[in-house]
Amino acid sequence: MSMKTPDIDIKQKFLDLYQKDIELVNNGSPEYINEVRRNAFQHFKKLGIPDKKNESYKYTDINKEFNIDFKTYLSPKNIKFDINEIFSCDVPDLNTKVILLLNGWYYDRENLIQELPGGAIIGSFQEAAKRYPELVKKHFAKYANTKDEGMVALNTAFVKDGIFLHVPKGTVIEKPIQVINVLMDQEEGMTQHRNLFILEENSQASIVICDHTLSPSNFLTNSVSEFFIDKNAHFDYSRIQNEHNGSKQISHLYFHQEKNSSVDANTISLHGGLIRNNIHVLLNDKDCENNTYGLYIADKGQHIDNFVFIDHKKQNCTSNQLFKGVLDDFATGAFNGKILVRKDAQKTLAFQSNNNILLSDDADINTKPELEIYADDVKCSHGATVGQLDEDALFYLRARGIKEKEARLLLMSAFAHEVIKKIQVSALQERIYDLVEKRLRGELSRCNSCQMHCC
Repeated sequence: MSMKTPDIDIKQKFLDLYQKDIELVNNGSPEYINEVRRNAFQHFKKLGIPDKKNESYKYTDINKEFNIDFKTYLSPKNIKFDINEIFSCDVPDLNTKVILLLNGWYYDRENLIQELPGGAIIGSFQEAAKRYPELVKKHFAKYANTKDEGMVALNTAFVKDGIFLHVPKGTVIEKPIQVINVLMDQEEGMTQHRNLFILEENSQASIVICDHTLSPSNFLTNSVSEFFIDKNAHFDYSRIQNEHNGSKQISHLYFHQEKNSSVDANTISLHGGLIRNNIHVLLNDKDCENNTYGLYIADKGQHIDNFVFIDHKKQNCTSNQLFKGVLDDFATGAFNGKILVRKDAQKTLAFQSNNNILLSDDADINTKPELEIYADDVKCSHGATVGQLDEDALFYLRARGIKEKEARLLLMSAFAHEVIKKIQVSALQERIYDLVEKRLRGELSRCNSCQMHCC
């Protein structure tokens, strides 16, 4: 049962928690982390939780999501289970290195850092901060914005654990890494995990993030991930958000790209009570390429909001944004995509598109594509569409003997196909097709092998 908190100032609630548990908050973190923590705390004191007066959060009220007495996971909870007994990803032929996060903490406490081929390492962020201080200090909190983003400042003030990945110069990780982010507790909990991914020059890696809730409690997640992609490096990022309606997720991704680097990022939002994805990309040197894609499906009052900011700082860079949404049954959504082309970013290619299908009169979407251009030798475009299924196409299919329900499903699947085909891991692409089709049919889209019926 949800425990409502009194109507007190939410910001003050976190200020009091920080002061009350400062020893526990600092415990286990080196001094340089705690110094960044203290600075972020001061920023949060000024910023607080963004409300709808903030232009970036105009269509998403996250303040109301804090009106529950959530437990905060300032230390790992001793929950022991065999992940293979209750959850199994049945993606065919998806040969991945599997890493598990439980309530924001690296689960394998006996093996906090693991070595990968070529000298790469993956493991607990908290442990990496102690073992590799120079490396972590060089990148931690260098790309995520704590001065202007209240939720990022909050995460940084309470930072404890998450995923750390370091891929050394010239190393290619052939096998995708799959991070299963599990929320599981009898209590209602708030997680604030922090991830740091570092790809050095000429390196390559592929990450698959799977967000799941395995118990029916309400959860609130405020996560921050920082990505440093060095010269000539390539990074492939896929994320599947598939949590139940009691889960509310605010996610912040910060991609920092150097010369001739490339990033493919694909976020598939299948299920969740509230999802807010903040994606920030800085193309910091010339000849970078960034492809950021998203597909979101919502019904039954769910709300999904995608905010994307692509910053073209230098010349000869290319960015592509494509986000598509299918909304039904009084679901709501929002998309705010902004492209900034700076004065020195000549010969920029930047393209942005947001397309939405509303399946019922009570579904609603707000979309705001933006271009801000200060260079004169560029090719840029942006656009958005909101509509229903094509009646002519529907008539064409039905005239050939296809039942209306199946015809509608075929059109919706074709609409989603453009995003799904961008997924670089072929076995994952096949699995997403299956999950999306189930979702569009109105079936629960949790993995087939999951024994937890929590959606």
